[in-house]
Amino acid sequence: MEIEQYNEDSIKSLDWKDHIRLRPGMYIGKLGDGASADDGVYVLIKEVIDNSIDEFVMGNGKQIQISIKDREVQIRDYGRGIPLGKLIDCVSKINTGAKYDSKVFKKTVGLNGVGTKAVNALSEHFIAQTFREGASKKVTYMRGELVNEENLNVPDAKNGTLISFVPDNEIFTGFKYRFEYIERLLWNYAYLNRGLSLMFNNERITSKNGLHDLLEQNIDDEPLYPIVHIEDEDFEFAFTHASKKYGEEYYSFVNGQHTTQGGTHQAAFREAFVKTIREFFKKDFDAADIRTSVVAALSIKVLEPVFESQTKTKLGSQHIEPDGQTIRNFISDVVKRNLDNFLHKHADVAEALRRKIMQSERERKDMDGIKKLARESAKKASLHNKKLRDCRIHYNTNKEGRLDSTLFITEGDSASGSITKSRNVNTQAVFSLKGKPLNSYGLSKKIVYENEEFNLLQTALNVEEDYDNLRYNNIVVATDADTDGMHIRLLLLTFFLQFYPELVRAGHVYILQTPLFRVRNKKETFYCYSEEERLTALSKLGANPEITRFKGLGEISPDEFKHFIGKSIRLDPVILNKESKIDKVLSFYMGKNTPERQTYIMENLRQEGKLNEEVISK
Repeated sequence: MEIEQYNEDSIKSLDWKDHIRLRPGMYIGKLGDGASADDGVYVLIKEVIDNSIDEFVMGNGKQIQISIKDREVQIRDYGRGIPLGKLIDCVSKINTGAKYDSKVFKKTVGLNGVGTKAVNALSEHFIAQTFREGASKKVTYMRGELVNEENLNVPDAKNGTLISFVPDNEIFTGFKYRFEYIERLLWNYAYLNRGLSLMFNNERITSKNGLHDLLEQNIDDEPLYPIVHIEDEDFEFAFTHASKKYGEEYYSFVNGQHTTQGGTHQAAFREAFVKTIREFFKKDFDAADIRTSVVAALSIKVLEPVFESQTKTKLGSQHIEPDGQTIRNFISDVVKRNLDNFLHKHADVAEALRRKIMQSERERKDMDGIKKLARESAKKASLHNKKLRDCRIHYNTNKEGRLDSTLFITEGDSASGSITKSRNVNTQAVFSLKGKPLNSYGLSKKIVYENEEFNLLQTALNVEEDYDNLRYNNIVVATDADTDGMHIRLLLLTFFLQFYPELVRAGHVYILQTPLFRVRNKKETFYCYSEEERLTALSKLGANPEITRFKGLGEISPDEFKHFIGKSIRLDPVILNKESKIDKVLSFYMGKNTPERQTYIMENLRQEGKLNEEVISK
């Protein structure tokens, strides 16, 4: 292999927009196609709204308007508006902004002067317009290149900023916005900023009770006691224990930013919560017994927070500036003082909490023997288990590519064989089911350890104790597109929703979409995922194309399968809407065969007969 000479010509300096476009992951994390809540197209929206939120926090503008039509996003706030003479600098000069001046912006989330510039550079069309005291300036860019600049007279316009952009389809290939993710983002802004009104496509989103509302609208089953909601200057938290829940669930925020991966503030809260409960009851309860089934939300405001990446999903700050107090000590003091005081005043809540802890302790001790046997069984199985073909890079590491780590759960050796031969061995693993898994609805978590398949799957995911060591960012259910495949898909989703709902809520669980048809002639081949795509392919290929109907994943050769799990992979996220209550959903679909479900099935049956007849006749 010939290596070019290393000299002065090898050294290059990139323009700001070229660097962002060349290395977008440094600025917005992964790209994605909109299937995941942390895909770049949502980060672009968040970066713009963060600036509008910072204006609200500083007491300017009580409404933000967000509209999305097709691929175009428009965001209008009513803050102070960017100074007209600095508009171009603020949207196109890296490391430029007012967030460096803590006298102008305090305890904000936008700190590095990067966000809006990244949106500009990664958009095929970007417009920024600022309004100040009847004057306005508007600039238009294409892929970061300034194409128009104009000064306007708008005497009736309210102060503020309007940003409009269309993400670049060359970078975000085939992306699609899923409004459920955007609504969740906007609701979090509302919970953390009482008094703020967000208008999303003319629907109002607002909150009166902050984190109390967040828990009330997100908890799946009946809380064991009323939600405890405490506010103390720059720290706010709310919590309760759910009646049918396993594990822990946290919604944590820093300066309004949803830190989905937690950080120092969340770790400090978990520690302080346990310590306070132990001291209140004067008993050394096991930490797991105290935190099992807890659902909590916490929000801290910090001057100049340090995050572990530009996407700000994990807080790294150890201290609260400028006084230098540690976040751990600050949160410990707030939680101990307020929670201890609350429990002394509310004996009914304290007693309900004590009963829950004692119940968790009994259940844990009952499970200890079963867990030991299950671990031994899983350890033996792992020595000769061919059901898991693992990958090299995992989500619980700091290696590059960790966000791409994926586990495909397939039915049988035929399907898993095709995926295994065509997968990326660095980031894609395959877990093969023996057959139809057990319907776990209504069963206790004991079944996870007693059922070999569930136990091996739990071991593969590494989520027995908590979610901190989850091994795969994407958990993909890959089943055949027939009735048996749909049934297995439902049974797996029941397993996750019953025992690991946080994995679903956090956006880790997906359904793999594979083509239903291959339509080709001697020159071209089209893989079609729907009847509409099949008809489009037929119109392009003309007379007498060859049509193949894929009934199972095993029918697709490894050479073909690599196209469907590579860059062009199509994943449907499993999304729980704000209104969705897990217990009600599972009871309806996976509980006893009620007349209501029978009626629903009959009314929503898809008629495939005509479609199959059409394919055969062709």
